[in-house]
Parts: sequence; C-alpha cells; structure tokens
Amino acid sequence: MKILSKEQIYEGDKLTAQRQNISSTELMERAGTQIFNWMHMRMQGAQVPIHVFCGIGNNGGDGLVLARHLVNHGYNVHTYVVNYSDKRSKDFLVNYDRIKQVTKEWPTLMACEEDFPTITPEAIIVDAVFGIGLNRPIADWVKKLFQHFRASKAFTLAIDIPSGLQTDSVPESENDVVWAGYTLSFQSPKLIFFLPETSKYSVQWEVLDIGIDLEYIYKLNTEAELIGKQEVLPIYKPRKRFSHKGSFGHALIVGGSYGKIGSVTLSSKAALVSGVGLVSAYVPKCGYVPLQVALPEAMVITDENEKFISNISFDITPSAIGVGIGIGTQDETLLAFENFLKENKAPLVVDADALNLLSKKTELLALLPKGTVLTPHPKELERLIGEWKDDFDKLNKTKAFSKKHEVIVVVKGANTITVFQDKYYVNTTGNPGLATAGTGDVLMGIIAGLITQGYEPLSASVFGVYLHGKAADIILEDFGYQSMIASYVIDAVAEAYIDLFKQPEQPQVSEAEQEES
Repeated sequence: MKILSKEQIYEGDKLTAQRQNISSTELMERAGTQIFNWMHMRMQGAQVPIHVFCGIGNNGGDGLVLARHLVNHGYNVHTYVVNYSDKRSKDFLVNYDRIKQVTKEWPTLMACEEDFPTITPEAIIVDAVFGIGLNRPIADWVKKLFQHFRASKAFTLAIDIPSGLQTDSVPESENDVVWAGYTLSFQSPKLIFFLPETSKYSVQWEVLDIGIDLEYIYKLNTEAELIGKQEVLPIYKPRKRFSHKGSFGHALIVGGSYGKIGSVTLSSKAALVSGVGLVSAYVPKCGYVPLQVALPEAMVITDENEKFISNISFDITPSAIGVGIGIGTQDETLLAFENFLKENKAPLVVDADALNLLSKKTELLALLPKGTVLTPHPKELERLIGEWKDDFDKLNKTKAFSKKHEVIVVVKGANTITVFQDKYYVNTTGNPGLATAGTGDVLMGIIAGLITQGYEPLSASVFGVYLHGKAADIILEDFGYQSMIASYVIDAVAEAYIDLFKQPEQPQVSEAEQEES
C-alpha cells in the first residue's frame, strides 16, 4: 500500500473532483459519510455522549458532515466549533449551514478555556480540529483543549490525523497533540503512524476509502510504501518440481567468537529455513563442536584462531555471505574483515559487530559491493550515520547514507523500515516479543538466505523482514511477548511461508441467515 505525502493527497483530491465531475463539497460529504458509516456499524444507535470537535478548515468540515449524520440517526451528539481563527474554508461554511438545518442545537462556538465542556470517561470524543494542512502555531487555549481531551479519559477518535500532528515532523511537545485511541485515515496511512516518536499519538489506525481516483494512485510514485502480505506475494519465488539443493545456492555465515557461537548457529539455521540449498558457517576453532552438534545440517569452516576470527579464508564459492554476528571488534578481526572486503565478490548482508567495524574504520564502506544490506539496531545505526534530532532526521540521514554508499539499510524497530535510495518500505508484521537476544541474528540469516536463493537484495530485505515479523506474530499466542525467544521464531518461519497462501476465513452463516438471504 502506498503511503501518500501531504502534497500527493491534495493533488489526489483535486484530480478526483475533476475526473469524477464532483465538487470538493461532494468529496467532503463522501468522506464524512464514510466516517459515519464506520461509527454507525460499530455503535448501532448506542446512546453514549458523542462530542464532535470541529476546526474551521476542511477537517472541521468533515466533522460537521459526521455530526449531521449522527443527528439524523438519533445519536446523542454534541457539536463544537473550535474557533481558533476568523478564517473559514468554503466547504466548512457549506456544512456549517447544513447542520443548522437539521438540529436546533447548533454547534457551540469555542474561543477560550472557559468554553470547554464537561466530558465524562464513558463518552466518545471525535477530533476533527486540524487536518494534515496544519501550518500555523497552535493557540495555547487549543493546546489546553487537547489536554482536556486526554484528562477526560474518554475514547478519542481522530479524523485523518490526530490534531496537532504534521505529516513530516515531530511535535515539540506531547501536550500539543491529540492522543487518539483510533485514527481513521483517508485513502492512505500516514508515515507518522509507524515512527517511534509519533506512533504513540494513535493507538490504532484504519484507512477509509473515500474514492480517490484509482488511476492517480496506481501511477503515483510515493516515497514510502507499507508492506503486508499483498505486497510480498509478488516477490515470492515458487519452486520448480525438478529443483535440487544446488538450485537454491550456498550461503556462508561468517561470525562468532568465544562465548558467542550461538549467534552464528541462529543465523545459519535461519538461512536454512529460509530455503537455501547449502549453508556453511565460518567460525573460530572454538565454534566447531558447538555448531556440528547444534546444527548438523550446516557445514563448518574454522579460522586458525581458537577464540576469535583473525583471518577470513575459504575455498567455497558462496552465493551470498552474511557477516558480523558475534564477531567482535578486535584489531585482528578488523584487519581480517578489511582483507575479506577487498577480495569479496559475493553479495553481502552486514550485521552486528561488522557494522561497528565499519563505523570504526569508515573508509571500508567504499569496499562494500553495491546493494549490500546493512541490518543495524538503533545504536549501530547511530554509529554509522551520526546522531539525529528526531525520527524524520534519522530517516533523512539514513536515506542520504544509502544513496552515498549504494547500500540497503534495514532500520530495525517496531515497524522495521527498509531504506534504499529515496524509498522507504515500512513493514507491518512483528511484535514486542522480538525484543530479545538473537532475533537480529535470525533476521540476518533469513535475508542472506533469500539473496542466496536468487532474490534481489532489496526484495530479499523487504521479504525477509516481513517473514521474520510474521513468524513472531504466528507464535505470539503460544508464547506471548515475554517468553518468545529467537529459536522459536526460526521454527515459525515455515508457517510464515504457508500463511502467504492462506485465504482469509469466511464468517460462519447460520441456516436461518442463508434462508433469509
């Protein structure tokens, strides 16, 4: 699913009105009606108090359309106009007149803190104050209104975007923003829903289709794309009947040091379950017995050093190499890594201490093959790109780093974002159970395994992140967040593959309902 920018949303509204021969007021009516339908289907006439707070722009106009439909269907609705300016949008004024025609209880004008209504915890707040076009400082009394929402403990539903948030920046203070329990986003999600500093302002979100021109969306090139099952299915490579293990490549996993052989075991096993034909692990001598015992499916090559890697030399021709897990940052290892990069011709996935070695000696970045995949956690990323002031600055710096070095950067987090050149791929799978030792090693092994099988590095990164997160989602019910460990995630990768082709379960229909239909 494409994540549209603010400018693209405005352009889509404009083109839709032209191509469908409708006015902007009619498009607003469509949007407001969709919000009403969403609420009405869930509330079924329930008489809890609904407080609809409307700004004086188009977001407020959407709120007025919603309020009018709620009134017409007999809901217990109270409508307010947050009068923060003397300017009104044209469509707001049209719908302000329309709501006055269906109720004697006209919208209450609010202009200061004394106008705030009492809101009980069992009520519903609809936030339609500011939309994506917020371009002015917020008045102090409006900020206090937002704090009043939060203090009420009432469920808050935001229209399109929580008021006070912008689509491309982080608010200066969390008190300047509506904290929504749910956000109904028009046509496309917003990037801010997936960033650590801004996702907290909407616990859940959902996209409402308001009929934006499909041809426009289809042809649109967006900066960000949301990755779910429908986006990864076209990436998947089915196996041919007469394939053999040589058809799926030979992965090499390089890493480990004394006490950290488990990381290589996890990565090697993850590469195997991703579907590679052969896996070899390159480890110091102390890793030979543990790997042979723990993972008999893998072959083992050892460094001459007993406790850490001091020379990376092998006589196989791997299809792809994953390097860095548990490898350490000793001077001898740094030199071995440098010599390896100078000689290497295979596609690379670089993780963990190999990333720290790159940060330690940045000139080595020039030795990375084009399309190398880097999989840093936040601190490793900071060592590579420098400190950032907020999440948007982090993404911009990562994008610049990707373009400069022609690499793919997998920014790990609650919504892992794969960055390549000017594009962000935002993953939708995964859960807090992945916040445990070894899951990063598993991800590296999966991505290296997919590249080994012939997937392009970018496709392997996007697909690998999805499979990794989906495996964690599948086992969540059995293990919960606290008891999930990396080995369990590996074991569930098979189910993540199978899930790609599962059809959604159809709701059960009783015989009586069938007869009625």
